[in-house]
Amino acid sequence: MLTRSVWKAAILAIAGAAGMALAQTPAAAPSKFYRLEFVFKELESGKVLNSRSYMVIVRETDQGTIRAGGRVAVVTGGGSSGSANPLVNTQYSYMDLGVNIDSKAVTELPGGQMSLSVTANISSIPTETAGTPPGPAPTIRQTQWSSSVVVPLKKPTLLFSSDDLSSKRQVQLELTASPIQ
Repeated sequence: MLTRSVWKAAILAIAGAAGMALAQTPAAAPSKFYRLEFVFKELESGKVLNSRSYMVIVRETDQGTIRAGGRVAVVTGGGSSGSANPLVNTQYSYMDLGVNIDSKAVTELPGGQMSLSVTANISSIPTETAGTPPGPAPTIRQTQWSSSVVVPLKKPTLLFSSDDLSSKRQVQLELTASPIQ
């Protein structure tokens, strides 16, 4: 049978050992934050025709999300052929168009580099068909990319590039990643 003083000594010994272990555990490093600036470019014959910039601040290992665009109505049915206004009772569906960029698993590497996973989806209606009256479904241009990448910090880096299938244009996505001090 253990006496009260033996129990007390055992508890103090355990608490002391736990306190020592806690005192020896290094404090967690503070989270780092990064500014990710994505630039979407449209080129023809090497000349930039259009450029759009999108920026997000992310914490290391977290996810950043960019959504920019609009909704386009597409006629899906209905309408009355005998009506003076053919748009009466017309049914529509809406399509989300624009830019969607997701970045995750952001990690700073030695040597001034960063690794991350990037998924980008850029969709639009070609300008030659935009603004036409309701009727047949519009043509939608869409480019999707997804990859894990390594980029140098503070330097613009081309992540993705592809040809536009309906023209002689090329589309590109560039990233500049900068630590926030």
